[in-house]
Order: sequence, then structure tokens, then C-alpha cells
Amino acid sequence: MGFDQYHEPPDELPAQTRTFARMCASLTEEAEAIGWYEQRLAVEPDAEARAIMSDAQGEEFKHFAMDFEYLLRRTPKWRSIARGVLFQDGDIVEHGETAEAAAGDEDDAGPPAAAFGTGPTGTGSLGIGSLRGESL
Repeated sequence: MGFDQYHEPPDELPAQTRTFARMCASLTEEAEAIGWYEQRLAVEPDAEARAIMSDAQGEEFKHFAMDFEYLLRRTPKWRSIARGVLFQDGDIVEHGETAEAAAGDEDDAGPPAAAFGTGPTGTGSLGIGSLRGESL
């Protein structure tokens, strides 16, 4: 396995930063897999094969969403911007600009070092139960 997700010597990076890099790499890999399945589905003539590939692509969507949520829980500025862009009607770019401006110069563009290894509440829980009924 390569370690090309690091741009600095891995042994000099804190564990939290290495975890963050792994999750970013995983997110990228899931997005690539979604795209590969989309291409395969576009050209596959066999209905049964398409059904299997479509099911597999759904798994990749799930993994992508889980990776993304993990990263958003640990980067409050990213989450703030995502809230302003995701699941909104209208102009995506305009929503992005507005959300970025509203997030301002928050000092947490990257992951807070203490965030990894604990859930959003700092209790060690991922806080899944606390998300019931809440939207992004």
C-alpha cells in the first residue's frame, strides 16, 4: 500500500492528521468507485448484471456519505459551509459563496487535533443517536 496521501513525512505527522488523511483518501476512493460503476452501468446491456452493479454502486454511495459525515463532524467550518450548500434549491455556486462568507475566518479550516478519536460530543461516542430528527 502506498502512502501518497501524505505530503509531509508521515512519521512527523500527529496520529489525528494521519487519520484525517486516511479518511480523505477513503472519500476519494469511494467517489472514484461511484464513477466507475456509473460508466459500467452506462454500457452494460445485461439487466441482471446492471442490477448487481447498481446495488454495488449504492454501497459506494453509502460509504462516501459515511466518510464525508466523519470528516464534517471533525471540521466545524466545513460542516458550516456544507449546511449552506447541501440540500438547498437554487444556485449551488451562490449558496457556496454565501455559506463560505458566513463561516468567515473561523480558525478551524483543518481538523482540530483533539477531535479525532472522540465523537462530536467529546464522549467517545459518534453521537449517532443524537442525530435522530436532525438534518445537516
